[in-house]
Amino acid sequence: MKVRPSFLSPPQSTEPRERGQSGQYGNTSEYVRDLIRKDQREQRVHRLRALVEEGLASGPGREDTPGDWAELRTIAVGTIE
Repeated sequence: MKVRPSFLSPPQSTEPRERGQSGQYGNTSEYVRDLIRKDQREQRVHRLRALVEEGLASGPGREDTPGDWAELRTIAVGTIE
């Protein structure tokens, strides 16, 4: 007898098992891992979009100065935060 996790409803616990048995995935664990990877990718896309929106809302851009590049180099080598 298979026991389903208590956080899944009966219909929810059927889906991973059926995906594994259908041949789409090797087993239930592969299906769940794929769902997690897709969710992580979606979260990264949401974060990137938020950063782009923030940048667009910050006003017009300005030309980089030598001081800007010096600061970036310092950050890159870990001298400052």
